[in-house]
Amino acid sequence: MSLAEKIEQKLTAAFAPEYIEVQCESHMHNVPAGSEMHFRVVLVSDVFTPLRKVQRHQKIYAALAEEMAGPIHALALHTYSPEEWEGAAPQSPQCLGGGKK
Repeated sequence: MSLAEKIEQKLTAAFAPEYIEVQCESHMHNVPAGSEMHFRVVLVSDVFTPLRKVQRHQKIYAALAEEMAGPIHALALHTYSPEEWEGAAPQSPQCLGGGKK
């Protein structure tokens, strides 16, 4: 099972999302081929309705504490309540650092 699949499983169990998307974006960075270190998460859940953005991110970091301490280097989070969700989230920009120009 890939790390992206593990992340999706954990977040699904923790947040019962209406929509979830987990993408490995390591290929966009200056890392060895096949690395799983950079991720983009789009998560829509009722859990987020009363929470501010920072609180939403803190809950995700807590759910992924083991992964954040180890293999995850970067995590782009796009969190929405069902009322906020418009069906799309911003895409991550191409990495311009670390020799990946």
